[in-house]
Amino acid sequence: MADTSLKQVVNAICELELARWVGRVSGVENGLIEVKGLQAYAGHGDQVEITTRDGTLIVGEVLKLLEDKMIVLPESAPEGIALADRVVLAKAATIAPSEAWIGRVIDPMGRPLDGRALAKGDRDQPIKASPIAPAERTLLGARLETGMTAFNTVLPIVKGQRIGLFAGSGVGKSSLLGHFAKEVEADVVVLALIGERGRELAEFVQNILGPKGLARTVIITATSDQSALLRRRCAWTAMAVAEYFRDQGKHVLLLADSLTRFAEAHREVAVATGELPTMRGYPPSLSHQLMSLCERAGPGRTPEGAITAIFSVLVAGSDMDEPVADILRGVLDGHTVLDRAIAERGRYPAINLLRSISRSLPRAADAPENDLIEQVRYMLSLYEKSEVMIDAGLYEPGRNLKLDEAIAVWPELDAFLAKTETHGLHQSFDKLRLILRKAKGATRAPEAAPQRPTRPLPTPA
Repeated sequence: MADTSLKQVVNAICELELARWVGRVSGVENGLIEVKGLQAYAGHGDQVEITTRDGTLIVGEVLKLLEDKMIVLPESAPEGIALADRVVLAKAATIAPSEAWIGRVIDPMGRPLDGRALAKGDRDQPIKASPIAPAERTLLGARLETGMTAFNTVLPIVKGQRIGLFAGSGVGKSSLLGHFAKEVEADVVVLALIGERGRELAEFVQNILGPKGLARTVIITATSDQSALLRRRCAWTAMAVAEYFRDQGKHVLLLADSLTRFAEAHREVAVATGELPTMRGYPPSLSHQLMSLCERAGPGRTPEGAITAIFSVLVAGSDMDEPVADILRGVLDGHTVLDRAIAERGRYPAINLLRSISRSLPRAADAPENDLIEQVRYMLSLYEKSEVMIDAGLYEPGRNLKLDEAIAVWPELDAFLAKTETHGLHQSFDKLRLILRKAKGATRAPEAAPQRPTRPLPTPA
């Protein structure tokens, strides 16, 4: 304990600056601040500290560098800032994670939000880092225990996989993420709450995550009322924390809720820099920002260290073709769709299996298991195509034996997708086999109808 405290003191002394560059505010317009005197020393993305005349400290980020000035976006409203206010150049945002961060709630700048002191690690690391070189990565790992039958079987998650959780509001997305945080196999969980409502943090921590989930989780949060800079930085900080634990050889589960709010925050910042919106109001740079963030997750350089990432995506009106959803479907290693129609009939999680896919298949399962998964998808697809006719009473049993099996098995398969599992992967597949076996036993081919005797045709004269 004494050694740790001494290291912290030494690090703090090393971070002291003997001199700092100072500039002055030269203009305030449209929420942006013009600063003169620092453009020759600042870098894009550096932090500045603006001291107003009443002593208020406002932090901002350098967005533009021009020959005679630089443009700064403040993290809060620029009210009270006047011409010639003092501006001090600070270093770019970094964090110094440590084991002491596990079980804590932290803001995107690495400051504690739970009222307790937070120990910093031995070294700073940037919040925006390059992904591991493709040739240095290992392959996706083994299938993970998830505590749910659906994700143990038909939608497997493997070590190092990156999946998207596509859902509208109010369909059980947060509860499912809380379940993953508690049940999925991992050494450390990093949870990013990006742009969440303030009251939801305590509710998520106490009611959804609980002591069991919090004991192995680092929570990084920026609420919806905070600036676009902080909301965007929340995702980068969470990824940097996950990379820190991955580089220690740990398996990290990264949960981000949601990348849609990350995209909205980036749109605000991009528009402030003068970038024109093109993709339904999103700027062209959004694709690169999403892809570069997601590429930082995945398998590490060693089989032990990996980041398994689950990113939630808000899809308004279940529109899977809106820009954020469309970009991420092509980047991630699978996606799970939560359907509002399924939630409205009371089945949670409201997984729509036919619209969901795991790109870890078929490698994540053996041949008999893949055959079982194909049967399940075929049965549900067959039932869905005929559902209107079945509900209207227009289908006559016996006309199609496969459809009869699908009708018989549908209630149990539908319930199977919502069940929790405490006995492991193989037990989940055993339950699935039993369901399909019972369906085949319940449907038998109808006996052939007796043929009516026919009279011989009269011989023509």
